[in-house]
Amino acid sequence: MNRLVLSAQVIERRATRYTPAGLPAADLTLRHESQLTEDGTARKVTVELRAIGIGSIAERLTRLAVGEAAGFAGFLSAQRNGRGVLFHITEFEPSAPAPSGPSAPTDQ
Repeated sequence: MNRLVLSAQVIERRATRYTPAGLPAADLTLRHESQLTEDGTARKVTVELRAIGIGSIAERLTRLAVGEAAGFAGFLSAQRNGRGVLFHITEFEPSAPAPSGPSAPTDQ
């Protein structure tokens, strides 16, 4: 299964563009920070991740302000150039915990 659920802050939002099929695409950079437990030890986790929303969700994502936090859910793919990972956002909830799902991990 390929599903990512993440609470994050928008740190960059580029101008809306359109795919070759004519669908709107919103390109974002997200930043997640949390403290988790790994093998019984507390660990601070920080990650920045390129993200994209395509179609009707792109229009909603463009209303998020830089600095705004939200809960995001979607899937991962390789970036077009094959270097790095791209988070495809399929749902989000502004200023709220990450959307829940049957396989959603919890922070702890």
